[in-house]
Amino acid sequence: MKPFAFFRVVRVSAQLLPKPFKPSLQCRPFHHDFVPRDPKTKPKRYKYPAVYDPYGPRPPPSDKIVQLADCIAALSPEELKQIGPTLRDRLRHPKMQPISSDGLDLGLQGGPSAGSAKAEEKKVEKTAFDVKLEKFDAAAKIKVIKEVRAFTNLGLKEAKDLVEKVPVLVKQGVTKEEANDIIEKIKGAGGVAVME
Repeated sequence: MKPFAFFRVVRVSAQLLPKPFKPSLQCRPFHHDFVPRDPKTKPKRYKYPAVYDPYGPRPPPSDKIVQLADCIAALSPEELKQIGPTLRDRLRHPKMQPISSDGLDLGLQGGPSAGSAKAEEKKVEKTAFDVKLEKFDAAAKIKVIKEVRAFTNLGLKEAKDLVEKVPVLVKQGVTKEEANDIIEKIKGAGGVAVME
């Protein structure tokens, strides 16, 4: 037996194949204008713009806008501070509220000390509170787990895991009355909880 005799090339005409089956033909159509690239030439380097503008080039500003910009640039610092509020009032835009985090005003005017004074003035009464389990007696662990299960709707294993991670938040976003009620129940079971 000849080596590789079991490999035979079978040619099947496309007419004998079922209709949905179409063999992929690898062919390249002839392009009459195709010119092979010269291997000795260097590839072209394209210069990209410094800033990409998705809207394309814009027309230059009008003379009126250029004159207005020159007038604004010539104003004193005190007058420059008045431009923003005046334009906001004239264009009827809503007043922007400064963003504050933990009593620290992150706005540009006045720095942190002025921001904390503003935060104290505008301090709004808190309506949603969190209850945090601080600690519990080891002997009262089961009672505390039962109380935690009662107001969190957790399973026994999840409540046990939660209680063992003290200090941990056990309830979030409750009213002041609910928070006080939960704290009293945990205190009665032998644990210590606080409202945040």
